[in-house]
Amino acid sequence: MTGVSPNQQITAMLESGAISATMPIASGQIQPASLDLRLGNVAYRVRASFLAGPGRTVRERMADFTMHEIDLSGGAVLEKGCVYVVPLMESLALPANMSGAASAKSSIGRLDLLTRIITDRGLEFDRVAPGYHGQLYVEICPQSFSVIARTGQMLNQIIFRTGKTVIDDDDLRDIHAATPIVSGEAVISDGLGFSVDLRPETGTLVGYRAKPHTGVIDLARLNHYAPDDFWEPVRTDTGWIILDPGAFYILVSREAISIPPHCAAEMAPYLAMVGEFRVHYAGFFDPGFGYAPAGGAGSRGVLEVRCHEAPFVLEHGQIVGKLVYERMAEVPTQLYGAGISSNYQGQGLKLSKHFRS
Repeated sequence: MTGVSPNQQITAMLESGAISATMPIASGQIQPASLDLRLGNVAYRVRASFLAGPGRTVRERMADFTMHEIDLSGGAVLEKGCVYVVPLMESLALPANMSGAASAKSSIGRLDLLTRIITDRGLEFDRVAPGYHGQLYVEICPQSFSVIARTGQMLNQIIFRTGKTVIDDDDLRDIHAATPIVSGEAVISDGLGFSVDLRPETGTLVGYRAKPHTGVIDLARLNHYAPDDFWEPVRTDTGWIILDPGAFYILVSREAISIPPHCAAEMAPYLAMVGEFRVHYAGFFDPGFGYAPAGGAGSRGVLEVRCHEAPFVLEHGQIVGKLVYERMAEVPTQLYGAGISSNYQGQGLKLSKHFRS
């Protein structure tokens, strides 16, 4: 059946052996349109990021680049600026017509923790070829903060696609007309465009910038850390800010977004010509995100922004990215925010769940 696999199909894949794991699948690991992936017992510190490439396995490439092994069973520090490869607990045996796509979970992206799935014979990060049989691995490179990681923690998620899943612009306009997918005007061109909010309704706080020298963040500690120890507030009363090269920012979209039950969405990069910055595009939005019956009336998208070579002026309302909507193969039996642990339903500007509100 064409579309993105919902939770009930992912459960069937586990039963059929298309998904297997070294430990039983944990409660809550299956999301409305994705499967959370778990770290194995060992992290390998490697000299550089890599892809396996045609005809080669990840294990073969690790033999070329591994510097040392780290036991994750009791928790271990993964240092800022270093690259690690961790074999995951999950393996796949996909049908020939099914592919996979992975991304960092929301809280991980908001920590500027670069995590990308790699596969045997893989040519791209975060993409699993149709019919793939083999183990999954994750490359981890902390960008702003050193972190403590443990066996079993879930940093990444994967969706499964069969056939052509992307909803074209005409169909997306029809969906918006029936069930609004965004507050205000829908800018639809190869997906739904969204812009940055730099004129908040109250106050002058528009975002946060990661501090360059901080302590370590234990990924197991939720609602624990004081934001001021890791972040500088970004304020403006002019409707614009200047992004500094190399700095990492948490901002928020101007629009409130909704994902209807029969859709999923992936955040994609906007054209590079718009400026010397990048909105992190690794991110999936489950069916029901911001959807009214699921407990929200649209949720704003949190933007993870890094500036590149030159300082850049970012202005209120500037288009910074887009959401590519996809068809679900079936409506999930469980929606985001409806009776499951969904941390960001109805969100505004918000740091990861590791920080105190």
